[in-house]
Amino acid sequence: MFDVIGRRRWFYLFSLAITVPGLIFILLTPFTTAGLQFTIDYTGGTRWEIKFQDPAVTPEQVKAIFVQNGLEASVIKTGTGNIEIKTEPIGLIVPEESAAPSSSPGGSQSSAASSSTTATSSPVASPSSIASSSPQQSPSPSPTAAPSTSASPATSASPCASASPAAGTSPAPSAAPAGTSQLPHTGKLGDMVTALQAALGPIESQASLTTVGPVVSSDLISQALILILVGSLGILLWITYRFRDVKFGVTALVALVHDVIVVVGIFAILGTFFHVQIDALFVTAMLTIIGFSVHDTIVVFDRVRENKARHLGEPLDQIVNHSILQTFGRSIMTSFTVTITLLALFLFGGSAISDFILALLIGIVSGTYSSIFVAAPLVVDWQAWDDRRRGRLSPARSARPRRATS
Repeated sequence: MFDVIGRRRWFYLFSLAITVPGLIFILLTPFTTAGLQFTIDYTGGTRWEIKFQDPAVTPEQVKAIFVQNGLEASVIKTGTGNIEIKTEPIGLIVPEESAAPSSSPGGSQSSAASSSTTATSSPVASPSSIASSSPQQSPSPSPTAAPSTSASPATSASPCASASPAAGTSPAPSAAPAGTSQLPHTGKLGDMVTALQAALGPIESQASLTTVGPVVSSDLISQALILILVGSLGILLWITYRFRDVKFGVTALVALVHDVIVVVGIFAILGTFFHVQIDALFVTAMLTIIGFSVHDTIVVFDRVRENKARHLGEPLDQIVNHSILQTFGRSIMTSFTVTITLLALFLFGGSAISDFILALLIGIVSGTYSSIFVAAPLVVDWQAWDDRRRGRLSPARSARPRRATS
């Protein structure tokens, strides 16, 4: 019979070997360019996915156009043939303060147009004079209308000129909202559309356009940390209550932290050498891994509790080893079936979810390992230390447990 508990120190050394390198790269993240690489969800920026009519356009050509325009960009080609561009935040709409509030509903949409025609605007067409609501600015098409409401360049930029049918003007086009299929025409994004199409040909379609500001990204980081901490604390309290022993709750939490460090550490290493980035889905993957890891741990702990009642008086190390072997087949088969499904998704699911699936794959394997070879042996070591402290067990006996019999 395989003695898991008797060889537990070898498993501890293996856990250190796979966690310490990753932990080093995690700690390097705030101080160097090495370590974890974050997407715009956490750093702020613009994510733009477009498709050119010419399928031969490469990400390197698109990146060169952005560099020529003074923008650093990360450009890849997705599985659907689209070009995905990630760069600094551009296209954010910054509210402008006005001296006097405008009574026109469209006043906030015409700030860009009015600023471009300041030199030709008359005092009558200014926002402050419009707010006075003079009779000459009534919406009826009267032939005695004031010259300021004629179809002159000054009134074409006026917020209230569109209220008059005689004016026949429309607001200037604004940048496309995030996530729409309409290409932007103004601002820095509009300039990039012009530059890309001039150099690489027409853009056939726009799949998505998202800009995240620094405030939103900082909120996402804090929310992610709160979710993981609250979830871990809840698991600790529940397992402690369920098994009526703090040892089970704490060791389950240690195994959980082991899995988190393994996954995050591997992503820190991959981010350093292969530029693999962490996005918003990574938090979802971590919460899933935490739940799966604790599920396997509870299965082992529950069998330990049953065997303790059935075999009163036997050493705990033998009971735990026997419980691990009884649940070993179930844990391996459950993890294996999940791994097959995740592997299929990783190979054929496309680049959009590949990093998310990779995190799940690493976490499922690590969670199964930690439940069997970390959490359960830690219970034995803790109990042996507690027995020695209380004088109930000699150190020699606790250091070399006897083999269990089937």
